[in-house]
Amino acid sequence: MSAPYKTFTDGDLEALRAICGAERVIPASEIGEDYCHDELSGVHRRPDVLIKPQTAEEVSAVMKYAAANNIPVTPRGQGTGLVGGSVALFGGIMIDLSGMNRFLELDQENMTLTLEPGVLLMEVSKYVEDHGLFYPPDPGEKTATIGGNISTNAGGMRAVKYGVTRDYVRGLQVVLANGEIVELGGKVVKNSSGYSLKDLIVGSEGTLGIVTKAVLRLLPLPKHKISLLVPFPDLPSAIRTVPSVIRASAIPTAVEFMEREVILAAEQFLARKFPDNSSDAYLLLTFDGASKEEIELAYKEAAEICLECGALDVFISNTQERNESIWSARGAFLEAIKASTTEMDECDVVVPRKHVAEFVLFSHELQKKYKVRIRSFGHAGDGNLHIYVLRDDLPEDVWKKTLLDVFEELYSKAKTLGGKVSGEHGIGYAKRPYLGESLSPEELRLMKGIKELFDPQNILNPSKVVVR
Repeated sequence: MSAPYKTFTDGDLEALRAICGAERVIPASEIGEDYCHDELSGVHRRPDVLIKPQTAEEVSAVMKYAAANNIPVTPRGQGTGLVGGSVALFGGIMIDLSGMNRFLELDQENMTLTLEPGVLLMEVSKYVEDHGLFYPPDPGEKTATIGGNISTNAGGMRAVKYGVTRDYVRGLQVVLANGEIVELGGKVVKNSSGYSLKDLIVGSEGTLGIVTKAVLRLLPLPKHKISLLVPFPDLPSAIRTVPSVIRASAIPTAVEFMEREVILAAEQFLARKFPDNSSDAYLLLTFDGASKEEIELAYKEAAEICLECGALDVFISNTQERNESIWSARGAFLEAIKASTTEMDECDVVVPRKHVAEFVLFSHELQKKYKVRIRSFGHAGDGNLHIYVLRDDLPEDVWKKTLLDVFEELYSKAKTLGGKVSGEHGIGYAKRPYLGESLSPEELRLMKGIKELFDPQNILNPSKVVVR
């Protein structure tokens, strides 16, 4: 893959070492394999140089050099993405932000946390909860950086009640493609001061700017929570129950759906039994609140609704042991599916809630049609589905064609149902063709115009999301 960028030279290496120091500027020959790919997408390319900055000023200086010399730059966190968003498609400079991982300020009066992008999501949760506060976004990959979550506008299991990452980003410090450092948003609760540039950066996957600091909104920590594991005779029965549960007097924190095959895979992967694996489909409901009385009322009402809608039983997860068995399995679904096959790829669509069952059942039809294993789980409460196509022992040429054909049908079906290409994992490089098919010409024109305005040289994570 090539583009009209400057060929990286030893002179460029020395110039960058003068900015950041030789020990934090690593030439291609010494870059580890992990930096050449992400977690799933199958996209592979080695950067010409890896830089590990410690400050926004260093990131700025690197971007100024890249802009002056027309060198592409790929920002990266932990590399846990699934769509090739952090792979250096054109070589050039990769900026690893995971070392910028300091907590800068916990403002308890304004209920905000200011931090650098390399802080891990699991560290954010622990840090604020130790102070009686709560950061609601809850993507499944807890070792991802907060910068990566901001980059993809990550959602997670609690989105049905609390929303997604964008809803909790109050302010950002961003290094633009020309090296300028800008402050967007802040600690204010309300802001009608012109266009929300901050919200453009959230979800832009490093194509418009590099986040070097974030101000996150926090909430009071819920004191109590409880989960319900609800088996159903089939998936349509389970999914039909979801709107009634969400319309009840208390909104669940999470509404997950899972099928028996995925539970069995997780049991095998963890060598640990799930509380129940006898049914074809399950809902996993979670409630949180300030008092036991509040969540007791909520879960009892939800349990009654589920039983009225055909649930076979309702298991209350009110012990640490049962909670761990359920949530460790749920957290291992992706790795368990991955471990059960030779290769796989994901369709991360979002559809209106009422169409979740129809879409998953459609994937079952494709499994039979193309004679390939397809596994799924996801967030029934917000319609975000994770559909995995598994290669198993298919030859390379058959696998590539089968994957292409299955994806074409899945994304076409999602569009027919009023859905979108990605619910929370982003577009990156791997899903870009499907974004182009699902958006109107006007939407694509506006996106390309935004990219050109922020990055006229097209050096910042090029060929991701949209192509100019």
